[in-house]
Amino acid sequence: MIDLHCHILPGVDDGSPDMETSLGLAKVAVEQGITHMLLTPHHMDGEYLNHKADVITKTKAFQEALDQNNIQLTVFPGQEVHITGELIQAIERDDILFADENNRYLMLELPHNEVPEYTSKMLFTLQARGITPVLVHPERNQGFMQNPDQLYEFVAQGCLTQLTASSYVGVFGTHVQEFTEQIINAGMGFIFASDAHNFKGRNFKMAQAFEKLEKNKGERFAEVYKENAKSIINGDDVVFGEIHHIHDIKRKRLWELF
Repeated sequence: MIDLHCHILPGVDDGSPDMETSLGLAKVAVEQGITHMLLTPHHMDGEYLNHKADVITKTKAFQEALDQNNIQLTVFPGQEVHITGELIQAIERDDILFADENNRYLMLELPHNEVPEYTSKMLFTLQARGITPVLVHPERNQGFMQNPDQLYEFVAQGCLTQLTASSYVGVFGTHVQEFTEQIINAGMGFIFASDAHNFKGRNFKMAQAFEKLEKNKGERFAEVYKENAKSIINGDDVVFGEIHHIHDIKRKRLWELF
């Protein structure tokens, strides 16, 4: 299993504070069935700056510590890049880490409380450069919750989404859990990732999420989510299925009651 979003690189953001904690979290990840992990510290979010060169160096040191402690986890350097007007300049300065070596997929974070007005234009600019934005945890974005059609528009124009495993199993409450389920049922979900920060609350929950997904949507559906994560980190094509507006899914379910 591949985890494309986590905060267990030690001492760089609001995730793991030190190497001891990071090694402990890595053991939990392995117990969950995770074999490969993209380390994605916050970058350019107004609080944290984790420059490309620094993340590469720290990831190498973390991999060495994992190997020395016989923890069977392979880690790759990445960033959870916050959307900002400076993003294109940062890409041109070669200060952005993509999810893959081909610079095709970008793990992109929007503010939790809104979808900025310039988002559509920024996404278009990225895609014009051959970059596919992977919108991280859209199920926790208040803007998407209030207007799911915005998420539909972004996916329809070629963006991907990364749903948080913990959201799907109820860690962030019923409202977030239900919205996650709606995104999945509408065909607008592509992968699960942990967004793990710590041992309590913000943990991995990947095994639980895939168990639920397989039960609700079938083994093949769950397998596609795993294959998509592998495709992203390899820079390969991702499986795009049929997508629907969330309100259409709700309406269909209501009709099926009668």
